[in-house]
Amino acid sequence: MIDTRNNPDFLNAFLQYIATILNKSENTVKEYNYDLNHFLKFIMYHYHLSNEENIKEIDIRNMSLETIKKIQLDDIHAFLFYLTNTYHSKAATRARKIASIRVFFKYLTNKERVLSIDPTIGLETPKQEKRLPKYLSLENSQKLLDVTKNEVGEYKERDYAIITLFLNCGMRLSELVGINIKNIDFSENKLTVIGKGDKERTIYLNNACIKAINNYLAARPIDGVKYDSKDALFLSKRKERISNRMVQEIVKRELAKSGLDINKYSTHKLRHTAATLMYQYGDVDIRALQVLLGHQNIATTQIYTHVENEQVRNAVESNPLANL
Repeated sequence: MIDTRNNPDFLNAFLQYIATILNKSENTVKEYNYDLNHFLKFIMYHYHLSNEENIKEIDIRNMSLETIKKIQLDDIHAFLFYLTNTYHSKAATRARKIASIRVFFKYLTNKERVLSIDPTIGLETPKQEKRLPKYLSLENSQKLLDVTKNEVGEYKERDYAIITLFLNCGMRLSELVGINIKNIDFSENKLTVIGKGDKERTIYLNNACIKAINNYLAARPIDGVKYDSKDALFLSKRKERISNRMVQEIVKRELAKSGLDINKYSTHKLRHTAATLMYQYGDVDIRALQVLLGHQNIATTQIYTHVENEQVRNAVESNPLANL
């Protein structure tokens, strides 16, 4: 649930617009709310409209649209400098905040028409360093599965199914948490998930996934399940739909038991692992991988081809003749 009680009315109207008209997910709306709150508080401080020295504690509830109309490109640049100077924000963080600010001012200019000129015109996005995705090797993936499978306890089937789905299907955390039993087609070995932007997509299940799901369903609680979680595939010990945080804790715990670096790997890195292994060992076409991962833009998927290119480079550089 997004807390909008301390927002000015025009910000809440914008958040309602992106949630209902642009169909943004709750997590995305939360990010917009956080980014724009921080930006508006900075503007209040920057324009000397508050006596509060701690920018994050500034009250923006009574901020007027007249103040918004004064904002220029230089003010946005000042905010970016503040982020860099105060928080040492990375380029990726600043780029996300710029994206939020752009959509906000586009809304005020083109939809609400309270601005005649969009101050973000000419605003550049910081150049980001391209980094290869971190992922588990095939050997470490097998090790993680073996350790999880050999666990003892009430939830071992659930935890093994979670790890298996991550490593075989490349699904997002929110997609896994949102799986409903009714959306699994055992006759066709596939399931339907809700991805980014509330877009529905099909994920195909291999034998390992089907077996892990069936083993878990045989152990899954039936009695006492919370009413709104009766159809949820994965349940917590409180017999309600498992949370994102709980899944992250399960993955972290199993990674640690497998002797793998929990600071380096996470649920999202397991998604990277699935994509990388499919591309490297499965002879998967890049377009098929794009559909499988639910990427809107193929440029996002192409990072996995860079992984292979980097391995080729490393192979050449490891030639014993390289340094002669």
